Amino acid sequence: MHDLLSNMNVQVSNHIYLKDPESSELGRKILEMSISMIDDIGFEEFTFRKLAKEINSTEASIYRYFENKHKLLLYLSSWYWGWMEYRLAYCIANIQSAEERLEKAIHLITENYQSNEDQSSSSKIKLTRIVISESSKSYLTKEVDQENKAGAFAAYKKLVGKIANIVLEVNPCFKYPHMLISTIIEGAHLQRYFSQHLPRLTDSYKGEDSIMNFYKKLVFSSIK
Repeated sequence: MHDLLSNMNVQVSNHIYLKDPESSELGRKILEMSISMIDDIGFEEFTFRKLAKEINSTEASIYRYFENKHKLLLYLSSWYWGWMEYRLAYCIANIQSAEERLEKAIHLITENYQSNEDQSSSSKIKLTRIVISESSKSYLTKEVDQENKAGAFAAYKKLVGKIANIVLEVNPCFKYPHMLISTIIEGAHLQRYFSQHLPRLTDSYKGEDSIMNFYKKLVFSSIK
C-alpha cells in the first residue's frame, strides 16, 4: 500500500481509522497484507487474528489502527475511490470535448483493470478485485447513515459527482446524472463478478470488452 500511495495524495476520512495507518511501518504492513489476504480468502474469512499472524504482530496492535475489519474495508474502499478520482483527472486532462471526456470516464469506471504501469500494479489489481467483490459490504449495513455523515463515502460520492457533471455538459437537460453514473459503476462491478463466477448472467464475446462496450452504449443512448 505504501507503493500505491507514494506518488499521490489520497485523502481518507479520519473518522474511519483510529490511527492513520500511513503514519507508521506497521500501519502500512496492515494495509498491504490486508489487501493480499482479503483478495485471497475473502472478507468473511479474513480476521485480525489471521492478519496479525501474517505480519508477525498482535491483534491488539491492529485494533489501535482500526476499530474492526469493517472500518478497514471502508478505508480500502475509500482509498480506491480517491485513486479513481486521481486517474479520472489524469485521463481527461486537456480534452475539450465533453463527449470524449465522458467516453474516457466510462472507460475508466467499467474497464477490467490489469495495468502493469509500475511496481505497485499487483496491489492495485488486488484492490480493484476487492472493490468489485466486497465493497458493497461497506455500505449495505445498518450503520450506513451514521458513517455517511462522518464522511466515509465522500470519495465515492465525489467521483460520481465529477462524472455526473460531465454528463450534464453533454446534456444539461438530463435529469438523472448521479443515478446514471452510480448505476454504471455498481452494474459494471456486478457484471465483472458475474463474468468470473456466474457467466450465464452476462454476455461475453471474444476479442472485445463486452461490459465496457455495453455501458458506453447505455450511457450515450440514455442521455441523448
